[in-house]
Amino acid sequence: MSPILTTDFAPEFSGAATAVAGALGAYLLLVEPWLGRRMYASLARRRATEPRALVRYFTLSITLWWAFAALAASTLLLSPGAKAKDLGLALPKDPAFFLPVVLLFAVIAVASGRSFRELAKEGKHIPGRAAIEAMLPRTDAERRLAIAAAVTDGICAELVYRGLLIAFGVGALGLDPYLAAALSLAVYALAGWYQGGTGVVVLALFGALLTGLYLATGSLLLPIAVHAMISVRDLLIPAPELPHTQGGTA
Repeated sequence: MSPILTTDFAPEFSGAATAVAGALGAYLLLVEPWLGRRMYASLARRRATEPRALVRYFTLSITLWWAFAALAASTLLLSPGAKAKDLGLALPKDPAFFLPVVLLFAVIAVASGRSFRELAKEGKHIPGRAAIEAMLPRTDAERRLAIAAAVTDGICAELVYRGLLIAFGVGALGLDPYLAAALSLAVYALAGWYQGGTGVVVLALFGALLTGLYLATGSLLLPIAVHAMISVRDLLIPAPELPHTQGGTA
């Protein structure tokens, strides 16, 4: 049986913590998909004409995610009976499983990243690039922010979607852990709506992998590492040339 699904996984949320977690969960379900789609559409419109559009986008995204992570962490402070491990803040139950999986995904991320760069050099189609084209950096400053945003996404999204929402589903709503995990996965998948239906499917599949890693280890460390590596790889895909504005040079 997976470590997190043992009988001792029964997070104790106080009334205040339940309110915080419930409000954050409602935001992620009802507001985040719409807001994320709107923010990305705005970025796509401004990317070619406003040099700092991507910097502002990443800065806002990083700020919001750390704010959400702080809210998730606050549920522990508001709940005397809750433990850090209830949100996945613990070492993996089987450390021997951790390193090989991290190395495997590191190899996958590096190899696929190199493949994407080769495809870009040859002017060939890069799978998935069109869906995130507006977020791809072109300057050193943008690349640094892209890496910071990717790592932030890996840490904060896992703490919120996997750590908090599953614990909230079990501890506050009284759900079976499997059902709580499925519902948290559905909320996570909806965050991909800014890419349309394909984005929802992609995040559902990626989220299923991350959820499985969490349930298998009882720790967020492995999902965070995998999430961050894949996010860094994606945001460092070579960006296509920006369209020339009217009156610009050829």
